Amino acid sequence: QVQLVESGGGLVQAGGSLRLSCAASGRTDSSWHIAWFRQVPGKEREFVAAINRGGDRIYYADSVKGRFTISRDNAKNTVYLQMNSLKPEDTTVYYCAADQRRWGRGPYDYWGQGTQVTVSS
Repeated sequence: QVQLVESGGGLVQAGGSLRLSCAASGRTDSSWHIAWFRQVPGKEREFVAAINRGGDRIYYADSVKGRFTISRDNAKNTVYLQMNSLKPEDTTVYYCAADQRRWGRGPYDYWGQGTQVTVSS
């Protein structure tokens, strides 16, 4: 089992940047595929980006490609989501998720509690 804690959300103006972190604890001796999702209340969860356990395979949703960058530091058991050129439509709660077998769009077995990102126009 693994526990995930997101941080780094906040309020930023359109065109600005934020870096989200997803810190893993628990069974971090096992390698985990990690992904970021976001969900607007009342809407379906949306895939954002994924990185495999080795960090050599990365996959982005078209809506964030070229603006967001996912990376990982396995020594720190942390995955990052660098978000640049933020738009008001990026406003929502962002979640990280982990799985040992599946990556990409998932499904994923473990989820964090989410961090709010708000982009003002």
